[in-house]
Amino acid sequence: MLLEEADFKGEDFNLFQVAGQKCLEDGYASQLLEVIQNEKNKVIIKNMGWNLISPLVRCIFMYKQEDDKREHCLKILDQLAQLCNPKELFLGLLEQIEQTSGEQVCQTVMLLLQPLQTVLLKLQNKKAYSVGLSLAMIMNQLTPLPVPYTKQQIQEDKLGLCQCCNAVVDFAKPFVSEVVKNMEKSSEYNDMELKEELLKFCMKSLKYPLLTAQLEQLEGIEEHPFRRFATEIIDILWNIRELIPLVFLHRKGKSPHWENQEFADIEQKNSAESLACLSYLMFVQRFGIDCFPMVFSPSYLLQCNMTHIEVLLIRTEESMLSKGLDLFESCLLRMENNSLLHQYLEFKGFINVPQVLVKVMTLCPIEHLRKKSLNILQLFIDKFDAEGKYTLFRCLLKTSNHAGVEGYVIKNIKDQIHLSLMKACDNTWFTGQHLISLLDLVLLLPEGAETDLLQNSDRIMASLNLLRYLIIKDCESDNQTGVWTILPKIEQNFLKPLHVGLNMSKAHYEAEIKNKKENRREAHSSNTVCSLTVSGEKMPAMTTEMQLQVLHSALFTFDLIESVLSRVEELIEVKIKGGMDENS
Repeated sequence: MLLEEADFKGEDFNLFQVAGQKCLEDGYASQLLEVIQNEKNKVIIKNMGWNLISPLVRCIFMYKQEDDKREHCLKILDQLAQLCNPKELFLGLLEQIEQTSGEQVCQTVMLLLQPLQTVLLKLQNKKAYSVGLSLAMIMNQLTPLPVPYTKQQIQEDKLGLCQCCNAVVDFAKPFVSEVVKNMEKSSEYNDMELKEELLKFCMKSLKYPLLTAQLEQLEGIEEHPFRRFATEIIDILWNIRELIPLVFLHRKGKSPHWENQEFADIEQKNSAESLACLSYLMFVQRFGIDCFPMVFSPSYLLQCNMTHIEVLLIRTEESMLSKGLDLFESCLLRMENNSLLHQYLEFKGFINVPQVLVKVMTLCPIEHLRKKSLNILQLFIDKFDAEGKYTLFRCLLKTSNHAGVEGYVIKNIKDQIHLSLMKACDNTWFTGQHLISLLDLVLLLPEGAETDLLQNSDRIMASLNLLRYLIIKDCESDNQTGVWTILPKIEQNFLKPLHVGLNMSKAHYEAEIKNKKENRREAHSSNTVCSLTVSGEKMPAMTTEMQLQVLHSALFTFDLIESVLSRVEELIEVKIKGGMDENS
């Protein structure tokens, strides 16, 4: 007599689970498989089989790959997927995935993906919700795992993450096909739930692992697992008709309304990072570029990407910073020099990004990224028209708070003045009244004679070189640059305070050197370790000899500044005298 579902009691479930678990643990997997395959037991298996998932997974991991018992356990798992109540087995499988942790996460997910897919395809009610729940649970379990970054790590794939990510994409494919099929049937495809769940999965995948992953082609790796994964994610977005809306309209799907603002901010940040990664994949790695409409101007593409570039550049991780720099560079290289209109600087991103770039140039501990960011800043400057360059220079001088960057900007200003004076371009922005306004920002000491000359030496040297150039190239009678008009102001705000500052600084450092030498004679050894403060910053502990080297280096810098300053004043005197001789 076959038992019906109504005949089962609570204790029967416990008894079945204990008996099944005992069979598995005692090595009777083949006998248990026979019981499950027996037609007479199908009602019991349908209602109670899901209880075997947990002990079954434990046993599969316990047996070695080639063990027959492991093979029997895998067949049992396959049978349960075919015979069990889909709803109950679905919950059992999800619970097993949720409970796994550490090194077993990827193994467990890959083991259960096939039965989970089988069960989901059988579900009639709440299918979209269940698919979404499955994908979210899997991604939540994978997210804490470190993403392999180096070539060796990718090849080793120690935790199985590379393999697992691609298995998850394969798991999602039947549901993508279902959405595509339904959209093809009707242009007014109304069942958006499954499509939304797949979109959420793609957005999560863009943030993890793709945002962190190294996606350049690597020599010796025939099929880069994360490049394959990225291709699949782009394909899903294209197939469900979300790729172009995401790239251009920044569509974020149906975001839940969060009462808690903190949760809302986290979701917005996650979404912004996913979209930034998507832009990187398309415009740098060129995934899905064949789907891309080639009708947009390079300046419009740069505008679309500025938000994404900023999102990536404010991160400190190498993988994200390098993606931001690559995306910025890629957008700029599409453009002709001097083609970017100054009006673009009215967009917030066009002011924010160079300021963030300056922080990367000055604060990033990774040398090759610092160098690359400097090259990209120059590229950005080169793309603007004259008024754009002028506006950008003013902005950078006011906001960078870094003498090295200010010195670099001043050198760029000198180059633009040179082009204007050589009539290489019709440029009113770097001559006359506009230039005078810019020189007011350049030819001065920030704190007058009290300015820390050592810390500001890059800026001061660049300013002196610019002034020397203007005096040599622009005659007082022509005065195209306006420098002769504001010469009294330059002398008052820059040259005189610089003289005073140099005298004070040299006297201070010479006294320090004398003091150190006297202390050295008194000390038993010149290897006495002391501390030294330079430019307001305490230097690492060093010997007296090392300190003397630093102090002499500072004096050398002051001598260099003084040398150029003397040359500038000499040139001014010669030019003024020459002008007077001509007039007499």
